[in-house]
Amino acid sequence: QVQLVESGGGLVQPGGSLTLSCAASGFIFSNYAMSWYRQAPGKERELVAFITSFGSTTYPDSVKGRFTISRDNAKNTLYLQMNSLKPDDTAVYYCRRAPNYWGQGTQVTVSS
Repeated sequence: QVQLVESGGGLVQPGGSLTLSCAASGFIFSNYAMSWYRQAPGKERELVAFITSFGSTTYPDSVKGRFTISRDNAKNTLYLQMNSLKPDDTAVYYCRRAPNYWGQGTQVTVSS
């Protein structure tokens, strides 16, 4: 049924950029708000970015001004553009659709 598949993670130097993608299937993508979460070792999963079905976005202060969430409803794809990356951004990043649908996650490592 509902499937969310993340891609685009990897190793990047501090100050670098990375773009994550989430391919969605099994539902009418354009009807749903979507979000990105991340989970670092020893920490709880936290919201990184949120986007409504019509494109309004919300970010926590920790990533505001550096990360941009977007969506292409024609391609059923969610994106997260990450700029000015910091070591604290190192985590597994997950795509999410309410109420309880998650992707498998993609690892982002920010290190010299």
